[in-house]
Amino acid sequence: MTRPLSLAALTVLELAPEDRVSCAAEAGFSHIGIRLIPATDTEPRYDLIGDTPRLREVEHRLRDTGVKVLDAEIFRMQPQTRVADLEAAVATAARLGASELLVAGNDADEARLIDTFAAFCELAQRYQLHAALEFMPWTDTRHLRQAAEQVRRSAQPNAGVLVDAFHFSRSRSELADLARVPPSQLRYLQLCDVPAPIPPTPEGILHEARAERLFPGEGGLDLVGLLQAMPAGIPISLEVPTHTLARSMNAVERARRALVATRRLLAQVDATPSAA
Repeated sequence: MTRPLSLAALTVLELAPEDRVSCAAEAGFSHIGIRLIPATDTEPRYDLIGDTPRLREVEHRLRDTGVKVLDAEIFRMQPQTRVADLEAAVATAARLGASELLVAGNDADEARLIDTFAAFCELAQRYQLHAALEFMPWTDTRHLRQAAEQVRRSAQPNAGVLVDAFHFSRSRSELADLARVPPSQLRYLQLCDVPAPIPPTPEGILHEARAERLFPGEGGLDLVGLLQAMPAGIPISLEVPTHTLARSMNAVERARRALVATRRLLAQVDATPSAA
């Protein structure tokens, strides 16, 4: 399998960034995702932006292991966001060799959100990076149709949509929605599994998203159909936080199980005739 398989930060968030690189290498991943900006106020903050000792250690581990960086996160488009303030983080992502920037829409004023995202894409373009807008049910980019429309309205050549199998399910997005997204705007995919039933409350969905996902093929999602609907060979980022399992299994073993499960799923995809 030659497609890039990347270990997302959230899968092994208990590790420091440099140790996530080593974990990815030991588990057999070709790529890793780097979380430059914490997703929540409760996450640990690491001094990674700029020419810092920790960033240099991450670079050292990348060189030693041969692991590459796929994406950097998480860039939130908020009412108060000043795109210029994000340039140091974007420059750091480029320095690490990332090609994708993960973006979240967190502004109820949709016109302003799109304007901010467009300006961010222009900044990313100066560093030859792509900006992927991820839809999540609790944000202001709630589902695939909305993400695709916001990307369209941004009118930026390096703008795309990030599909996460979890959010695809929990936002009730459909493969028909995906078929209307230009393939050039689908540059990588986040993969996990969960039971098919959707939790009845937003709080339940959020908890499941951040703490209790399943390895690909071990839940109830139509991951074969999703993968067949995506561009062939699309890079896959494995974002599988498993807090309960983490009490009895270390990060490397969990990462390895995620990778083995994904390779098994990809073999199934290859062996299954496409509905198209």
